[in-house]
Amino acid sequence: MATRTVRDTTAESSSSIQTVQRAALILDSFTVSRPHLSLNEITARLGASKATAHRYTKALRAANLLRYDDRTALYSLGPQVLTLAAAARAALPIVTAAEPYMDRLVQTVGQTVVLSIWDGESPTVVRSADNTDHLIRISVRVGSRLDLATSAQGRVFCACLPPEQVPALAKLLRRSPGLREEVDWIRDHGLSVNSPSENGLHTIAAPVFEGEAIIATMAIVGTSVDVPRQADSTMARALLEITKELSQRLGNNGHHTEAG
Repeated sequence: MATRTVRDTTAESSSSIQTVQRAALILDSFTVSRPHLSLNEITARLGASKATAHRYTKALRAANLLRYDDRTALYSLGPQVLTLAAAARAALPIVTAAEPYMDRLVQTVGQTVVLSIWDGESPTVVRSADNTDHLIRISVRVGSRLDLATSAQGRVFCACLPPEQVPALAKLLRRSPGLREEVDWIRDHGLSVNSPSENGLHTIAAPVFEGEAIIATMAIVGTSVDVPRQADSTMARALLEITKELSQRLGNNGHHTEAG
């Protein structure tokens, strides 16, 4: 019987690590601005031969982590990534911490409450708590990516994140003086109430801080009739109170960093 040496075991371990690193590098190549890549682009990113890149893409397709479009000859992330992303979002500490506060806010205001985090380019919904007492329920899909300039949550992140973390902000502000005024208003009042209504729905949002940095936004979503635009409305005050309590639990003392 052949015996395995330490050198053999080390070589296998190094090979396994390289396999994982290369697979992760391929998956990490896809971004919101570049959701489709050719095999040549993946090969360049991998820094290996085309045959090696093809072998990896084939294995990732078998695991449903990549999909391939025969018509365009382009790769994109596969459905299994969505399952993993949902599991990752559910495990975020902020989701666990925010759940009881969100549920309490739902009971107070009688509307849907949504929690979003910053994914590097835009807000992404990580939890949605519906009001089950309503005949017609408003539900926001977990995993939804929200518009940076028009959503209430996006505007709050624009106001509170350091500028270097929002690369698109400078261009947006140059194109829209109104957005600049809105961002300044949010910094002064601590919430967004003036975001555009969409499909008869309106959203107001406030930041949640961990220490001095924004970690999430909490928002109330309802019909344009039910959700007022006044910063001193009962609903807006309830939102501010809840987000302040949650922020204090996360170590915020009332001070925070914001975009300049």
